[in-house]
Amino acid sequence: MDKVLSFHQGRLPLLISMPHAGLRLSDAVRDGLVDQARSLPDTDWHIPRLYDFAREMGASVVAAEYSRFVIDLNRPDDDKPLYAGATTGLYPGTLFEGEPLFKEGLEPTAEERRNYLEGIWRPYHNTIQSELARLRETHGYALLWDAHSIRSLIPHLFDGKLPDFNLGTFNGASCDPLLAARLEAVCGQANGYSHVLNGRFKGGHITRHYGDPANDIHAVQLELAQSTYMEEVEPFAYREDLAQPTQRVLQRMLEATLQWGRERYPQ
Repeated sequence: MDKVLSFHQGRLPLLISMPHAGLRLSDAVRDGLVDQARSLPDTDWHIPRLYDFAREMGASVVAAEYSRFVIDLNRPDDDKPLYAGATTGLYPGTLFEGEPLFKEGLEPTAEERRNYLEGIWRPYHNTIQSELARLRETHGYALLWDAHSIRSLIPHLFDGKLPDFNLGTFNGASCDPLLAARLEAVCGQANGYSHVLNGRFKGGHITRHYGDPANDIHAVQLELAQSTYMEEVEPFAYREDLAQPTQRVLQRMLEATLQWGRERYPQ
């Protein structure tokens, strides 16, 4: 595989992961997609742009280059289901609405998918693992923020409209509960926004696998409703008027995360 991720190393004990922001497709996936999938509707659109302030803050950032339609970086490599009910796997076979992703008989082969696992999935996770190890060695702890977004209405996956900010800590297992409480407080003070902790989205594989509070690695997933910063229908346009106030809340959340870390782990 050619370039499969972008990585920026920062100076703070914070790594932001963006596993579903990629837009690239392998030839096999591109050739096999059904027509309604060609616009890549299930992408976490514009997440690098939305978090562009994070590099200036000093955070490390890793972002996928390839689409989740090729391989889902937020699923375990053994493809065990993370959620009960409707969901998508390591190699998605359906769109979020439940419709087939590929034309009949045109799914990537088993060999092609093994190449995706070794050439795309593993480098991304190796980057997370090595950067978290560096942060913990340098600072004594590491903070992982897994940044996602999703359409606010997807009846096949969940009932009703999603809250704006969907925080996931794997029911408290992936980070210190006091950090989660800080983040809830920030969300609660954000006028005009709704939030939930460990609702429909409790954290995917990245949050669950790397979050290890007992060993000073604290992981949080944020699933952000796309209605807070963009148009949720094609061509999925970024809305600066919506995005700017949302960015301010995101920045306050990351600042609260870092402040909690400084208090929990004083130098």
